[in-house]
Amino acid sequence: MGLYEEIKKILPDTSGEKPICAFRFNLDKNDPEKRCDGIFYADKERIRVISDGKTELDLSTDQVSEIKTDNGVGCIFVSYVSKEDGEIRLMLRSDMSSSKQIIHVIKKLNHYLEDRKEIIASSEDDGADRCEKCGRPFQPGSKTCMHCTSKKKVVKRLWRVAKPYKGFIVSSIVLFFLISLLNLAIPYINKILVDDYITNENPESVALVPFVLVVLSMLATQLIVRSVSMVRSHLLINASNGMIVDLRKMLFDKIQKLSISKISKRTAGDLMSRVSNDTSQVQNFLVNYLPNVLEQLILFIAVGTVILIYDYKLFILVMLPTPFVILSFNFFWKFIMRMYRRRWQCSAQSNAVLHDIFSGIRVVKAFGMEHREMERYDKAAKDERNITERADCLWSILMPILQFFMSFGEFIILYYVGNEILGGNMTLGEMTLFSSYAGLIYGPLRMIAGIPRHAMRFLTSSSKIFEILDEEIEIADREQSVDKVIKGDIEINNISFGYESGTEVLHNINLSIKSGEFIGLVGKSGTGKSTLINLIMRMYDVEEGSILVDGIDIRDYSQESLRSQIGVVLQETFLFSGSIYQNIAYAKPKATREEIIAVSKLAGCHEFIIKLPDGYNTKVGEKGYSLSGGERQRVAIARALLHNPRILILDEATASLDTETEKQIQDALANLSANRTTIAIAHRLSTLRNATKLVVIDKGRIAEVGTHDELLEKKGIYYGLVMAQREMSKME
Repeated sequence: MGLYEEIKKILPDTSGEKPICAFRFNLDKNDPEKRCDGIFYADKERIRVISDGKTELDLSTDQVSEIKTDNGVGCIFVSYVSKEDGEIRLMLRSDMSSSKQIIHVIKKLNHYLEDRKEIIASSEDDGADRCEKCGRPFQPGSKTCMHCTSKKKVVKRLWRVAKPYKGFIVSSIVLFFLISLLNLAIPYINKILVDDYITNENPESVALVPFVLVVLSMLATQLIVRSVSMVRSHLLINASNGMIVDLRKMLFDKIQKLSISKISKRTAGDLMSRVSNDTSQVQNFLVNYLPNVLEQLILFIAVGTVILIYDYKLFILVMLPTPFVILSFNFFWKFIMRMYRRRWQCSAQSNAVLHDIFSGIRVVKAFGMEHREMERYDKAAKDERNITERADCLWSILMPILQFFMSFGEFIILYYVGNEILGGNMTLGEMTLFSSYAGLIYGPLRMIAGIPRHAMRFLTSSSKIFEILDEEIEIADREQSVDKVIKGDIEINNISFGYESGTEVLHNINLSIKSGEFIGLVGKSGTGKSTLINLIMRMYDVEEGSILVDGIDIRDYSQESLRSQIGVVLQETFLFSGSIYQNIAYAKPKATREEIIAVSKLAGCHEFIIKLPDGYNTKVGEKGYSLSGGERQRVAIARALLHNPRILILDEATASLDTETEKQIQDALANLSANRTTIAIAHRLSTLRNATKLVVIDKGRIAEVGTHDELLEKKGIYYGLVMAQREMSKME
């Protein structure tokens, strides 16, 4: 039964109303340990909260000014602000599995409460982001359940990746059959050697030439098997290496296409583990394990068929341990799968902690936290060790038991064959033949016994790879995307935006920026200034309204075309590990040395660069930490200027500069901004003295717009900020 059908049964009076939104929740709002079966429902007239079939709250929409969501510890709170007294009252609680859907629904309801425009419930509201089969929530942005993923589908998808190399794979399979036939021939040659020569009662009748030919045929067969195996390995290595390179490229390309919000939900260590470790695990399985399994499986079938044709009783004795082996692994399969999935998570967490520590090693040393970080990594490594020990202990118990049963089968075969020889029904040569065949069967069985251990690692890594590949691309180019040179006119029309926390960061923003204007964004921290420039760069897509560049919605531009014409100096300066020259040239790889020196002079970094021992070839180290904060920022500004953008965005670009250098940068920017649109964020308001107009943002809304003088005359928010900074300057 759908959610809205269920509501109609509980609340018959809603049948004629048009619903705005609804969602399910599962925690009691008063008792932290009690769960419930709850429904939140809203239409144009009323908002109702139903818990375990009973209406707990029934409000008129006229009584509510806003609905708020707040994240608790493992839960989400939904409250309402009363119009009557402004008090905030709790409505319900739910666990985090439905938080994304709840936030989506509450945003929709708040828009209705604000402007009373009709909003009709959509199918997106009915059902949370969770697996229909097991009920577990999906990973953020993913529609793939790691617990219910079909292993056959994973293998089929890998085969699609391997298709370009099917010639190598088919050739190697043909060679598998050839190797299996040759392995069958070796015991038969050995039988001839035993019966016709070794146990011959009349040695004088043995001819030397046939004997030598039999021995040489055995040697030749062994040589051919080894040679064919070498060719087969070469083919498989070529196929697997090509496939893994393609898989890594697919992963890297997909991660590049993901939005900032999707990437930020995972650690760098997690993403690196998927691109590097998981693909290596897949390669190891495909190259080192799977070929041997296929060869042994083919051999198992071939030997079994020969024994069955020769003696069905012997076949039954040989196959006696097989059902027990298969049933044992079928019984332990789910447990083993969970164990190796947990092992992957511990390994990824350990890598993430290590990456985090190394990335912030300066902070670690600055606060003397080496010992604490050692303990943090030690805990992560111990967690990985513990789950690995559990897995290995399971195998250390399970494998000897299975080995015993397989050895027991060999004793039964030995007893049967011995009786046949004593009864005169079998020669010693035939005994060696079938003993060898029995060994060839138990070899594959022993290898099959190890399949779950290797298969679980392979399937876990494959599932993690495809989880990334299946991520939804939030910001994608349209089929007929625009690719053109822009002038720099920007129109921001009634945009609203909020992150997944549920609170809108920007609300009803309207702003017109003409080409060549220098716009300063001013406001307290957390008011949405950086969010606005992220939306202009299309790091996120607006939820409502539109942003136009030269009269065209930025969602209609190709991302490459749009961003290639935007230069950015971010608040957090990042330099790649390489030379200063390479970092500046990153914006324009084919730039001449003269161009790089020219922009370096404009950015005020040429003088300090030439004083370095290696000049522009000086290595900056990881993230540029061998340079000071101000030096890094000037290099980043030079990089942006080399880009020669039509739109220049500066997010606290001069925050780390001294007064003298800041003046040099301001003079350079004043000259450069004449022919390009410039948007700058700065808490140091003197940085914006050349701005065409200032835009003051407060609580996610545009509060004031005007020049420096105009805003001072208003004596509003901007005036207060200027006065506060002047007082701070006096104190300094």
